[in-house]
Amino acid sequence: MTLLLDATRGRVALIGDVGGHAEALGAELARLGVADGGRGPLPDDLVVVQVGDLVHRGPDSEGVVELVDLHLRRQPERWLQLIGNHEAHYLRPPAFRWPERLTRGAARRLRQWRRRGLLHAAVAVRTSEETLLVTHAGLTEPFWRTVLGAPRGAHDAAQRIEELLLRNDDVLFRSGVMLRPGRVEPGAGPLWAAAGSELLPGWLERELPFGQVHGHSSVTDWATGEVRGDPRIAARTVVHVDRKHEITTLDGGRIVGIDPCHGSRPQTRWRAWVAGPASRYGSQA
Repeated sequence: MTLLLDATRGRVALIGDVGGHAEALGAELARLGVADGGRGPLPDDLVVVQVGDLVHRGPDSEGVVELVDLHLRRQPERWLQLIGNHEAHYLRPPAFRWPERLTRGAARRLRQWRRRGLLHAAVAVRTSEETLLVTHAGLTEPFWRTVLGAPRGAHDAAQRIEELLLRNDDVLFRSGVMLRPGRVEPGAGPLWAAAGSELLPGWLERELPFGQVHGHSSVTDWATGEVRGDPRIAARTVVHVDRKHEITTLDGGRIVGIDPCHGSRPQTRWRAWVAGPASRYGSQA
């Protein structure tokens, strides 16, 4: 599948971390126009990008994997699945401990997706105004500069990140403060960068070469709607509590966070971030 999706011709729905909530995922797909509670064929005008972390936390990780597998088998050209750090837990030696484990069948499906080339690390989405890089956790300034060689375009960056995945390069899976509390790693990889301490701060000091969309973490306390941490980031961030989206405008572009932060129970209000022509399903691009 191409790593450049054209949202000028149809909708591209970017779905944040699902976290084991199959019912919530099905409901959001249904809202986007997918019949049969999200199990029907994807509409002709819709491509879905899920940013990773399909599993863990919620009660039905296996159901999530089964639903995504249905779409990947039936319409692989219309569902692009990104890898998150929780999927990587089953594809590489585990980097962290987690109290629950997927069933063997669900873990085997993740590995099958990898072998069939159905798991990706990045994609670019072109809208009428910009081209955005989409990864699980976001591309930090040091990683962009020192690992990728400072590409100027989102599509070029997506291709270079994908090459790291194809090589199973350890640098792609470089962790940071989330695995080593108190040790911020500005060059954390795009599966692990923490939004408030590793992703956004580095781009405050440099012009953003292209916009980004990420899941994985949030700078917003969704219980209060307040942006945590660096007041410079708070001053540049617009929060949409009803959708669980946060948009930080920087010099050169914007970084959009779409992690709804589901816990053992899903958020009651959250939405995919939809790029493309306006419709009754909504568009935020």
